[in-house]
Amino acid sequence: MKKTNAIKTAVRQIDLSFETALAQYFETLDGEEPSNLHEMVVGRAERALFAAVMDRAQGNRTRAAKMLGLSRTTLRHKLLVYRLI
Repeated sequence: MKKTNAIKTAVRQIDLSFETALAQYFETLDGEEPSNLHEMVVGRAERALFAAVMDRAQGNRTRAAKMLGLSRTTLRHKLLVYRLI
């Protein structure tokens, strides 16, 4: 039960990190309208996710793909897109 609560707390911390970063980003814009916001946020989040998972999997693409719920082909494509290989 303790582990479940710790995981929920960690997930909430990720949410808060995104919310804080986005609030700071909008404040920096000082009223200007953002463009391509979805692409920017998703791309940065994905890149960080793939880098962290590859580190956790010690570079093993099969393990990383399984952790992410992706095929190895999709993982390889994303790693190339984000220049992680």
